Amino acid sequence: MSVNRTRRVWLAGLPGLAALGALGGWPALAHAAVPKASPPAACAWPLYQQFLSRFVQADGRVLDPSTKEQQSTSEGQSYGMVFALMANDRATFERLWQWSFANLGAGNLQDKLPAWQWGHRADGSWGVIDANPASDADLWFAFALLEAARLWKQPRYGEQARALLKLVAKQEVVSLPGFGTMLLPGPQGFVQGNADGPRQWRLNASYLPVPVLRRLAAAESSGPWGTLATQAAKLVDAVARQGIVPDWSAYRSDAAGTGFLTDPDKGDVSSYDAIRVYLWAGVTPSGDAAGRMLMKALAPQAQRMVGRAAPPERMHADSGAVDGDGPTGFSAALVPFLQAAGSPAAAVQRTRAQTMIDSATGKSAATYYDTVLGLFGLGFAEGRYRFAPSGQLELEWEKTCRTASARP
Repeated sequence: MSVNRTRRVWLAGLPGLAALGALGGWPALAHAAVPKASPPAACAWPLYQQFLSRFVQADGRVLDPSTKEQQSTSEGQSYGMVFALMANDRATFERLWQWSFANLGAGNLQDKLPAWQWGHRADGSWGVIDANPASDADLWFAFALLEAARLWKQPRYGEQARALLKLVAKQEVVSLPGFGTMLLPGPQGFVQGNADGPRQWRLNASYLPVPVLRRLAAAESSGPWGTLATQAAKLVDAVARQGIVPDWSAYRSDAAGTGFLTDPDKGDVSSYDAIRVYLWAGVTPSGDAAGRMLMKALAPQAQRMVGRAAPPERMHADSGAVDGDGPTGFSAALVPFLQAAGSPAAAVQRTRAQTMIDSATGKSAATYYDTVLGLFGLGFAEGRYRFAPSGQLELEWEKTCRTASARP
């Protein structure tokens, strides 16, 4: 991953299908084509079906046709697996994981984390463009695999999740002097300097969803995950000013001391990355101590939304200035947060967000990223999923559609 470009969910589109690489290292994954399963009518999820039809290839590659490289990313693959869990779509889950394992992991993730970016290379070939992993995707992969192991009684998924977590703890978790445990956005390119002199770390608060960290802590109590959940809230509390959390932040340690500062590359802008911080805060159970700290730090944003037809596309943490109207996905992402804050703005933004769902004419112009934020935000508002205090998913289909579970 290039550290000079914002890493949000960039995914790719290609009419042709990517070839699966040879699989090895972990238990073999089936190569046979698996038909897509339709969810039972009682749990039909139109936005999920829209996501499948527009952004998921038959081979399991999640894509965004708007990007130059026609790229897929580890973030998009891991999000897709979580949505498949929420929809009880085992066939799609397996396809997404097969594609990720074969293409982002080159068929072996025993000693390395999945590459972040795959797509159309400058030389015209297709494959990994940036091998540097993305830590948020690594956490979401592990979360999805752990939950698939539990919900669908598939132990191999749990084994693969634990193997990933060991690598994340080794390669992507550090200790910041004067602050403590923290997750780097990736293994390479986010630390400047050396132990004998001034050092600076670049951080992204949207990479630390508290419910996911709670689930990882329950699975691996000896790991850093529970500590990271607390640290996630402390990070947001430290960098959010006027309820505005920037997309990227920096932390510096030198002879003058230690502390957070405005990111030297991206500045104080809050936009396509940071919108997820509000989303993760909103879906965190109200009894979670880290969640309460997040809601307190972000509370001014709930007040700022009252009377607005749309969320700002860009905000500035230092000045408090706001610019433009954000897309419908921003509205969807804010719905759980505004509901948790008891804000009347929640209803307005939910109504706006629902316009991304295909009407009878099928003319919705929702982008890939809008749809992802919609699945998380509207899915929560519709009661399709909740997080338990342990981080486990509580799913609508467990209560009403269990007998119609799809099989891979």
